[in-house]
Amino acid sequence: MDFEQIDATNAADVGGKGALLGELSRIAGIRVPDGFCITTDAFRGIVAEEPSIGARFDLLSRVEPGDRAAIRTLSADIRRSIEGVAVPEALAAAISEALARFGEHTSYAVRSSATAEDLPTASFAGQQDSYLNITGPAAVLRHVRRCWASLFTERAVTYRLRNGFDHRDTGMAVVVQQMVFPDAAGTLFTADPVTSNRTTATVEAGWGLGEALVSGLVSGDVYTVRDDQVVSTALATKARFVQASPGGGTRDAPIEPKRQTQPTLTESQAVHLVRLGRRIEAHFEWPQDVEWCRIGDEFHIVQSRPITTLFPVPTTDDRENHVYVSVGHQQMMTDAMKPLGLSLWQLTTPRPMHEAGGRLFVDVAPALATPAGRASLMEGLGSSDPLIGDALRTVLDRGDFLRALPEDDSTAAPAGDGPAPIATDPDVVSELIHRNEASVAALRSGIRKLSGPELLAFIRADIAELKRILFDSQSLQVVTAAMEASRWLNEHVQEWLGEKNAADALTQSVPRNVTSEMGLALLDVADTVRPYSDVVAFLHRVVDESREGDGFLDEMAELAGGPQARDAIRGYLDAYGMRCVGEIDITRTRWSERPAALVPAILGNVKNFDPGEGERRFERGRRESRRKEHELLARLRALPDGESKAEETRRMIDRVRTFAGYREYPKYGMVSRYFVYKQALLREADRLVRSGALREEEDIFFLRFRELEEVARTDYVDPRLVVERREAFRSHEALTPPRVLTSDGEAVTGRYRRDDAPPGALAGLPVSAGAVEGRARVVTDMAQADLEAGDILVTAYTDPSWTPLFVTVSGLVTEVGGLMTHGAVVAREYGLPAVVGVEQATRTIPDGQRIRVHGTDGYVEILT
Repeated sequence: MDFEQIDATNAADVGGKGALLGELSRIAGIRVPDGFCITTDAFRGIVAEEPSIGARFDLLSRVEPGDRAAIRTLSADIRRSIEGVAVPEALAAAISEALARFGEHTSYAVRSSATAEDLPTASFAGQQDSYLNITGPAAVLRHVRRCWASLFTERAVTYRLRNGFDHRDTGMAVVVQQMVFPDAAGTLFTADPVTSNRTTATVEAGWGLGEALVSGLVSGDVYTVRDDQVVSTALATKARFVQASPGGGTRDAPIEPKRQTQPTLTESQAVHLVRLGRRIEAHFEWPQDVEWCRIGDEFHIVQSRPITTLFPVPTTDDRENHVYVSVGHQQMMTDAMKPLGLSLWQLTTPRPMHEAGGRLFVDVAPALATPAGRASLMEGLGSSDPLIGDALRTVLDRGDFLRALPEDDSTAAPAGDGPAPIATDPDVVSELIHRNEASVAALRSGIRKLSGPELLAFIRADIAELKRILFDSQSLQVVTAAMEASRWLNEHVQEWLGEKNAADALTQSVPRNVTSEMGLALLDVADTVRPYSDVVAFLHRVVDESREGDGFLDEMAELAGGPQARDAIRGYLDAYGMRCVGEIDITRTRWSERPAALVPAILGNVKNFDPGEGERRFERGRRESRRKEHELLARLRALPDGESKAEETRRMIDRVRTFAGYREYPKYGMVSRYFVYKQALLREADRLVRSGALREEEDIFFLRFRELEEVARTDYVDPRLVVERREAFRSHEALTPPRVLTSDGEAVTGRYRRDDAPPGALAGLPVSAGAVEGRARVVTDMAQADLEAGDILVTAYTDPSWTPLFVTVSGLVTEVGGLMTHGAVVAREYGLPAVVGVEQATRTIPDGQRIRVHGTDGYVEILT
């Protein structure tokens, strides 16, 4: 197929690179060296003629991505077979005929173009091979076979295995393109590759062919361009370059000294190149990684692919500047969410939330524009997550994105001085919990027999009830009172006695904390399991076999002690089975749907603790809290005006212990409600599968709530929509969301502005006082955790579902977190030193490494 026959719809025929070159050649003003593609049908025909190659495909598909030896052996075997095949006469004749129109002495670039290449979700950059300066039909045919074979380089096979691409589904086309012999060549990123800012372009340039830069032979000159101006230039010493060899192929050669430091582009050339890049970007509607060649003042574009590492920007209807703060970093759920989960959370929250990359963000630009809003936002976010606070301060301090208005005392909100006006009465908490429980019971009763549009209307109406309870003024007063009492204690005890974070010890084993009670209750389940060796052995097999569903509970009932263990686990699920990792996403699998997720934690408790540990643990915390209270009050009474200070402190201690536990209940009530919705929606999904509207039940998760309302009414879903949403979700999973994102696409990274940590220590936010040494266990999946008493848990984030692991460990380190997030609250109640917001902790701290966690001062030391 000639380039003029090719566009984006031909990717299955000519691969990603071929399709993009065809598209590029259609853009006005863009020069693309002429050529043609040998389609994937040719490659598949070759494979079909060699059954042994197909058999090796099957073997390769069963290899684990980490088994490098097996990948190396099988892929080399496949490459040898493909390179040795004879090109069919008809295909060879067609290629020779296509070459003839370019002339006898033309040189070519012979370039691989896989169907899983240059995709919006996976670039596969550099995974297959290309060959330059190839002359003559015989040489072209030989290198076509080498391109086919390069589909099975070790790096390409590993990339596909890790990214879930089937070898059999991946075809290989070959691009044959007129060779360009440039004065200079390089790359252009139409978005800043470091900050992701879409308004800044980066050009890298070197002498000769671009292979010198791509291969890392030399560093190139770097030009940063914004608003049609070169804003910075960094010239490199370019000692070598790659050029065409007279006999074909390429070679690297030295550059004469006087040219080594000469700029490869003038500023006007750099600006012109970026303008071409913007034209390409507009055509593809996404920032591009462009490869270019310059001959004189003319630029030839030889490749353009989407930059797949950029985090998407929320779409808006205006041209205003926006500053987005990640909701996931506040909710301890930074994973991508499916459309149903996103839309239900948006219906639940009172604040407008913007969607991007499968995550939700709040635009804080309006608040930053006013003095009062700015002060409130910086105080709230800055104290709960200093990295967010510092990122926002960075945006404000620049003055080129959001204009910081002058302070105006008349508009500032009056500062509060003390806890919310609510009586310190435990009956207030009991009544709030009772109301929530009664409301959830009424929901279960009312939703049981509904289906179709009636069900969706019922859920939409009940979300209003959920919001009424979740944002009940008295409930918010209780939470606020606990937070303010805790802050008061920390500030005043440090002022009067010089002791940091006193409230941490005072909030151990507070009553009515549903999340910490959940962790202790699993210790009680272990007590029931522990005496029965057959049950323990059976549960180990459940873990080894990665059981789904709850069928194993009935199997276990056949064993001695099995009925008691089954009933204990089911009783636990009745109370906490609506929980799971990432529970704010209604589509996530709940413990009640997969009880086996709890089994590793149960077995860990059986191994690590003696009977009765749950009760002992709570009592130890309660005694420590009382001891700390008596100690502080005695020290305060010895101060001037000590009786008054001690009495005020005692009232605040009483207040924080009365109300702090309730902090965890509103989310528990919300998640309880979500699970009732989910069970009803899955029944509806079953009906839609039986009617033919859905292919499988989980398709419902890829519809937004309003779309689901329409589907329930019409019994019709466009099947392409679900496929597209599934593919988008897979791409979103691979992205890391920024804490702060601007409408220019810039991911603004905050930092800890402090110098009180030892050299080499990892800075974070102190959320639970104390210091502890231990073995770091880096855990990314709670169900795979293998912990021993005294270990320090290191993970990306912890939501309430991680609490059962807290009873085993002696400390906590997370990449995401704040002072009042669930992990911090429970760590304080369990007395675990904890540091959160430690950037890249799961990558920086090796699993098994001995570390010291300074929960009072907020840093982690890696010990030698």
